[in-house]
Amino acid sequence: MFVTGTSSSLQPAGKTMEKVGDKPGLNSPMADVLYNLAGKNRKKMKGIIGRKIGMTSIFDPGGKQTACTIIEAGPCVVTQVRTKDVDGYSALQLSFGDKKEKHTLKSEKNHFSKAQTGAKKFVKEFRDTSLEKNIGDTVTVDIFAEGDTVEVVGTSKGKGFQGVVKRHGFSGVGEQSHGQHDRQRAPGSIGGSSYPSRVFKGMRMAGRMGGDRVKMKGLKVVKIFADKNYILVSGSVPGHNGSIVLIQK
Repeated sequence: MFVTGTSSSLQPAGKTMEKVGDKPGLNSPMADVLYNLAGKNRKKMKGIIGRKIGMTSIFDPGGKQTACTIIEAGPCVVTQVRTKDVDGYSALQLSFGDKKEKHTLKSEKNHFSKAQTGAKKFVKEFRDTSLEKNIGDTVTVDIFAEGDTVEVVGTSKGKGFQGVVKRHGFSGVGEQSHGQHDRQRAPGSIGGSSYPSRVFKGMRMAGRMGGDRVKMKGLKVVKIFADKNYILVSGSVPGHNGSIVLIQK
């Protein structure tokens, strides 16, 4: 619906026209949301690559037990610095874990030699980071502090091909009476016969389970052992012991 009147009032109702110096787009709350989603006001963050060691429990002075995950975070080497002028975005490329020279490509050797470091197994970019680092610098667990709230990204354990009870939490058909035979864990009906004569997309059925990228949010940094590059975070972290995880704040 449009407002009638002079040329200055010929605009959508409830919206104002742009002025010189305004941000692109209509000045409305939704425009601000889209502006943030586009990454214009991307929040500065910091992160590090680590390896999951295992789980343990710690006790506070009051005797409360907290389950924690031990992660060997870093040290990581800055092997490339992305800038908006050259690459169109700002980021730090961190590398973690030594790699045997015989398993390293010549192009990789040249890339890591620019940072004056040996070949690394794992490379990850952290965009719009708040860390001011140059190529060849080292990032350690000291970027975090006890009490910080972090996010941990990992790959969940692969479970293989699983049925609907384990994969989707189906409860089965219940009892075994009335002539039922080996139907306790069956998926049941997956669609009509005459109509729609097909299986709808997204139908919960048996299939491959696990092996997904999972992000755990709201984990608290409980303890930091800077001499061993260990960081203890509350709760569980996806992946098996020895798997690579990303810690970001």
